[in-house]
Amino acid sequence: MELWVNKVGPYANPQEAYEYYALPYCAPETEHHPVTGAESDVFNSLKSFSGIGERIGGHVLRHTGHDLSFAPNTSNQPIVEECTTGELSKEEAAKFAKAARDQWFYQMYLDDLPVWGMVGEMLPDDIDGAKGQLKAESDLTHLDKALEAGIDPNLPLKPYVYTERTLTIDYNGNRIIKVDLTSDPASLVEAKPGTKMKFRTFIKWQKTNAEFHSRFDRYLDHAFFKHQIHWFSVFNSFMMVLFLTGLVALILLRTLRRDYARYALVADEEEGGDEIDEDGKPLLADKHAEESGWKQVHGDVFRAPACLPLFAAMLGTGWQLVVLTLGVILFAVAGPIHGEVHEERGEILHAIVWIYALSSVVSGYASGRYFKMYSATSGSKATSNKAVVGGAQGGPAQWQLTMFLTVMLLPTIATVILSFLNIVALYYGTINYIPFLAIFILFLIWIFISVPLCIFGTLVGRHAKLSGKVGASGAGPVEQFPCRVNAIPRPIPTDVPWYGKPINLIPFAGLLSFGSIFIELYYVLTSLWNYKFYHVYGFLLGVYAILVLVVGMTTIIVTYFTLNAENYLWQWTAFASGAATAAYVFLYGIYYFAFKTSMNGFFQSAFYFGYMSLIALNLGAMCGTIGHFTASKFVRTIFQNVKVD
Repeated sequence: MELWVNKVGPYANPQEAYEYYALPYCAPETEHHPVTGAESDVFNSLKSFSGIGERIGGHVLRHTGHDLSFAPNTSNQPIVEECTTGELSKEEAAKFAKAARDQWFYQMYLDDLPVWGMVGEMLPDDIDGAKGQLKAESDLTHLDKALEAGIDPNLPLKPYVYTERTLTIDYNGNRIIKVDLTSDPASLVEAKPGTKMKFRTFIKWQKTNAEFHSRFDRYLDHAFFKHQIHWFSVFNSFMMVLFLTGLVALILLRTLRRDYARYALVADEEEGGDEIDEDGKPLLADKHAEESGWKQVHGDVFRAPACLPLFAAMLGTGWQLVVLTLGVILFAVAGPIHGEVHEERGEILHAIVWIYALSSVVSGYASGRYFKMYSATSGSKATSNKAVVGGAQGGPAQWQLTMFLTVMLLPTIATVILSFLNIVALYYGTINYIPFLAIFILFLIWIFISVPLCIFGTLVGRHAKLSGKVGASGAGPVEQFPCRVNAIPRPIPTDVPWYGKPINLIPFAGLLSFGSIFIELYYVLTSLWNYKFYHVYGFLLGVYAILVLVVGMTTIIVTYFTLNAENYLWQWTAFASGAATAAYVFLYGIYYFAFKTSMNGFFQSAFYFGYMSLIALNLGAMCGTIGHFTASKFVRTIFQNVKVD
């Protein structure tokens, strides 16, 4: 059996990880680590990676040098492997002292089961009394308690290092079921220059009746993830969906019906004076009254949004993220079929990389089709190569710009953030950097799979047949929208109520969407930053569906109020309404960092806020796209059912 060591570092800072032998530990004199340096020496050798996800996830496993034979016949007597360091130099003692002061821990793997151990403790001069207060319990349990208790900086404490540990391995037949590591408080030795430390590892095998398929359950913390608060949060989010559905139904069935009836009365002079609404009030006192509200903008509502190539690229990226998120969640939900993702190192990252690459065709198609909708004609007898629809030009340069932005937008943002974090990791000498080979593999996947698929999708979207109606002559261009777009834009009123201004509505929409996911967000962040294995992907799928519904409903409401204020610039407003969720997620990330973790130092702060920025940006693009999609359907629906001159 091979015992691998992954990392050593501060328990409070998950990303600040170093190689195990960065500390002046000695290695046992074993067959795997012979003194003579024979060919059988595999000590500190790097374990081969199983996939790209393991490479970019920082899972660098090195051989400990320990000899482990599966379940040897030792009459329940533990096997002892030991080694002795030389006299600690001042620098080596300082490394152990820092590790004890910052509550460093190390992580090992045996048969793909993780196990954790503590490096040392900070204890007062009364070492015997302090040792008596320490319990011989699992090191991970002790680490959690020590982190909560903290270290009083005013006490005269000294650094001590654990020199004896017991590795207990439970097995059933020829399968390893459970691995535990316990450090002996009686073995604590003060880390000071000139001290020789004798490290001993007791390896104990014991039989168990536990089944192999459930061996990972002990890591999953069901009490935390399946707490009644988790269930309540999902129920609360579902009730919010019902409330918003009712509000949207009120707008569609009551308010819009009244608007339709009022607009119809203007066109129908004979029946205008007799119509009343369901409350018994006349729909229109003056049948020649001037129109007001959302119908006034029928000649501008389908005008192309500003910065059309950029907007099309953002929508394409957003659709790719929608597919990517759904694909990864479904892949995780199907874990019982292909293997649970939390049991394999880097499995989720592996899935993200490949689903992203394959879904690039979605981003290309979505951006190309949207750009064509506003800038190109599908009629064969177009009079100009640069057709104008909604005021946007669709020349070759614009198409190339759209394609370029779609290909480069998200990869550029991710590359900038991850490159900065890579530089920080290399400067600090940690193992949490993406190695050059992994970067090269990612580049090959992107350049040979993602980019061609994105370009192919853009070309398909550009030449896709768009739905619409043919002009009156039967040979004119297809009209993509229910209403024609005026040549001259109408002015947008500035004297409107507060609820007609997008700047007031967008934060409200983002807050409602964030409110539907913030409890689940807490569980996700705890899994990312606090050593817990997220495994309730059914919850995540349900919350994802709720988020889609809430974003769609809130965006419809914002769009209606915006149009009713005779503001036809609804595209960017709809996108921003959905994307506003990301701002609240990032703000919650700041709160979580300050009050829910003990992270400290520039290194960990850079990694935390770098990844939170990446998460927020991707979530914003995804939710903005969902919001724009529902708003677009809403706008098309209401203008299809109204008569215009």
